[in-house]
Amino acid sequence: MAKKLGIIGCGKMAYAIAKGLFSASSFSWTEQLVYDIDVEKTEKFRLEFGSVPVSLAMLIKESDVIILAVKPDKVGEVLLSGCDLWSEDKLLVSVAAGIKTSSLEEICGINMPVVRVMPNTPALVGQGVAAIAKGKFAKDEHIDLVYRIFSTLGTVVVVQEKMMDAVTAVSGSGPAYIYLIAEAMINAAVQIGLDIDTARFLVLNTIKGSSAMLIETGEHPAVLREAVCSPGGTTIAAVRKLEESGLRKAFFEAVESAYKRSLELDSR
Repeated sequence: MAKKLGIIGCGKMAYAIAKGLFSASSFSWTEQLVYDIDVEKTEKFRLEFGSVPVSLAMLIKESDVIILAVKPDKVGEVLLSGCDLWSEDKLLVSVAAGIKTSSLEEICGINMPVVRVMPNTPALVGQGVAAIAKGKFAKDEHIDLVYRIFSTLGTVVVVQEKMMDAVTAVSGSGPAYIYLIAEAMINAAVQIGLDIDTARFLVLNTIKGSSAMLIETGEHPAVLREAVCSPGGTTIAAVRKLEESGLRKAFFEAVESAYKRSLELDSR
């Protein structure tokens, strides 16, 4: 049976979701309703995906599946504004970082199925990774539906909710770590004489190829790293300097900081 999809919040992640569903032949929604306080954003969804901009109340009332894609500090306000409209036959899918399913269930005040998702920004180019976890009242059929939705944006893994804050710190925030590494490598390449275009080409394709080797060989990263480090060579000299500069320690501390921040976001 075809259902109505509602999307609350029309930012970048919501855009990626709408784009993936628009391109997928496996979904057939009778209608896609959208709401955002910024009417320019909802107009963009209307023009590109045929979405129907509506009021928040109308979206909650009419939608069977609702994707909540607002910032964590706005979740309570949005859910409470529609408190009389939530029902147990709706599915709430939250991509708000750090907000537990139990908090969402409590705010809505009913035994409504909730699924929590942590996607990441490469979903915008169909290469995202998303982790999904079900709340107390969600069933396997709800997980299956959310799995299929986010499969249109990349790869999906189902986890226990207690792992979601760690997921947020690793894959949710992870693209920023990779972008920072890429930026630093490009800048370093320019410093030793390469022009910016050549530096960018070499760095981005090196990251792409290295990621492909990790995936396709299944080898531990240390094994592949050691294979590049010839005794007394250039690579081992560089790796030694990275270790001396505390690169590994910096990653441990950065991921732990992101994890702690994710825990703090649910202020229930």
